[in-house]
Amino acid sequence: MSGFSCEERAAPFSLEYRVFLKNEKGQYISPFHDIPIYSDKDVFHMVVEVPRWSNAKMEIATKDPLNPIKQDVKKGKLRYVANLFPYKGYIWNYGAIPQTWEDPGHNDKHTGCCGDNDPIDVCEIGSKVCARGEIIGVKVLGILAMIDEGETDWKVIAINVEDPDAANYNDINDVKRLKPGYLEATVDWFRRYKVPDGKPENEFAFNAEFKGPPRALAGPDISHFQLASGTAWVSLRPSFGTRRK
Repeated sequence: MSGFSCEERAAPFSLEYRVFLKNEKGQYISPFHDIPIYSDKDVFHMVVEVPRWSNAKMEIATKDPLNPIKQDVKKGKLRYVANLFPYKGYIWNYGAIPQTWEDPGHNDKHTGCCGDNDPIDVCEIGSKVCARGEIIGVKVLGILAMIDEGETDWKVIAINVEDPDAANYNDINDVKRLKPGYLEATVDWFRRYKVPDGKPENEFAFNAEFKGPPRALAGPDISHFQLASGTAWVSLRPSFGTRRK
């Protein structure tokens, strides 16, 4: 999306690798705090962390200055998702909605679990393989309520508004109709992707059913998530990177 650019530092797939975001003036910004939630009416910004078909587990570093994108590390080792037959890496462009945060102190009435302390995740289903650090506008089509190791981890299903077929997708039923099997594959992927690491399968609220608009559009709200205007978010801001006042 015009107005934003990114700068890579160090070699990809290294402990030092970082992707920093810049605004239209070339100033460094935080993808967590400084990019607006909305790109346009009913269009959300999405920060692409992981391009489709790739395996490196990249994410916004919520506790680092400027919150760059970096590869997740566990016990000193870089993290990758396994190739779960018949899938190759992540099966969508994967990222987050800026200025959102799933509150670890809020027990979600739908899942019975508290938030995972991260921005809201997005699975973008369009035809383009996006670049890491790319900022795109997405249309929300539905949501999936995953429970990951006892934490609420909502997954937003969306499509890039610049995708050639974006006009044909308006809710989760259009995904079922135009991409048969894709939603089932999404649930299967999220259910099993940690199993190769010796962890149990993930669980879901709503019997692993996707919820679509208008409920999905109401999802990124204080009722489900804490946004920048939420008091919990405000109290946490000083512990994170740069922010817009």
